[in-house]
Amino acid sequence: MIHKYKLGGFNIVLDVNSGGVHIVDELTYDLLDNIQPPFEEECPANVVEKLSRSYSPEDIESCYQEIAELNRDGILFSEDDYEKYAKYSVASPVKAMCLNIAHDCQLRCKYCFASTGDFGKGRKLMSFETGKHAIDFLLEKSLDRENLELDFFGGEPLMNFGVVKQIVEYARSREEEFGKKFRFTITTNGLLLDDEKIDFINREMSNVVLSIDGRKEVNDRMRVLPNGKGCYDIILPKYKKLVEGRGDKEYYVRGTFTKRNLDFTEDVFSLYEAGFDQISIEPVVGDSDEYALTVEELPAVFKEYEKLAERILENEKKGGKFNFFHFMIDLDQGPCAIKRLRGCGCGNDYVAITPDGDIYPCHQFVGIDEYKMGNIDEGTFNNEMKMDFAKAHVYSKPECRECWAKFYCSGGCNANNYQYNGDIRSAYKLSCELEKKRLEVAIMMKAFRIYGEPED
Repeated sequence: MIHKYKLGGFNIVLDVNSGGVHIVDELTYDLLDNIQPPFEEECPANVVEKLSRSYSPEDIESCYQEIAELNRDGILFSEDDYEKYAKYSVASPVKAMCLNIAHDCQLRCKYCFASTGDFGKGRKLMSFETGKHAIDFLLEKSLDRENLELDFFGGEPLMNFGVVKQIVEYARSREEEFGKKFRFTITTNGLLLDDEKIDFINREMSNVVLSIDGRKEVNDRMRVLPNGKGCYDIILPKYKKLVEGRGDKEYYVRGTFTKRNLDFTEDVFSLYEAGFDQISIEPVVGDSDEYALTVEELPAVFKEYEKLAERILENEKKGGKFNFFHFMIDLDQGPCAIKRLRGCGCGNDYVAITPDGDIYPCHQFVGIDEYKMGNIDEGTFNNEMKMDFAKAHVYSKPECRECWAKFYCSGGCNANNYQYNGDIRSAYKLSCELEKKRLEVAIMMKAFRIYGEPED
């Protein structure tokens, strides 16, 4: 299987199974529409006749032989040898946990998938005792995994900052005993940040996600306090202070774009110009007619991704540099085979815990009773559901099997699939189209960085 497209002045051909990316001329691009394996000793006469209107027979034959050689080398029209690894997509030790430390929030963001913080289950904070049980659960279920990840999430986790500190201290106290190492992350809306919390986060958190939607007017339209006022002027200086003290530790500012700001390139560059160099602006997840994306918005979003890429590359030519999360792609090595087949560990090696100790496959499943996996305070855990998620890979998702992007998105988001299609194995088409466009743009940007601006 190959995928070919034109973008940024390049003719790009992706060999899906090998991951090989080829930048080709017009003849090669056109010829690939007319041939496929197995290759004959010479280019088929009907193909030569068809293309001779635009190219010489000698050039067509030479190009055909080059394509055949690439096929023999296994980097064009290569065989799919990944499906054999699907049988190894089995239940794994739990290595990561999203700890919903607070089902409460000071903001009333209009697009919040968590029902403004309480996930539709009432506002509450996690106790230290439940937090301890969560750590013990992760230590037990991680088996021989040494490196463990824990994300403090909400709602707004800083509303329960005292318990965050206690849980970190407790986890650290058990690392040596169990031969483990915890890597903590926290996601915050920034309202409660102060010097104490900034120092703690920069000392203990390997990563921090700072929620902000870009331009002041965009952020303050959606991310509002209960009185309807925006939060931009409150959080921006706090974020700057936190990032300035972060050193070489990871962070990123994360925003959401809706149909109300399809010019999100301006939001990305607003954050960059404010001093941030790790940026993510992601499409809204929701179904409100006021702001949710639909297929009607896709052409505008696609055009905007291209515009964003053009501005990023132009900025790099001037010596500027920042990372945009959705354009970061490794074309040199990439993930292991199993990760390519099942990118999301949700419900298998990753779970979410609520303040009541309930276990869900991930934070986006929280509150969906059908997908409650157990309770850490009660010592229950549904291993059959865990196994079902382990087997949710690109070869068990019908739409994914034949998709050119399958080894990059690895089956997409199980939660979105369920919420919009009622089945974790039924791909949510809107997300698929967005992901494919981002991949095309990211590959084009890689080509530009290697070869420079294409010739006319």
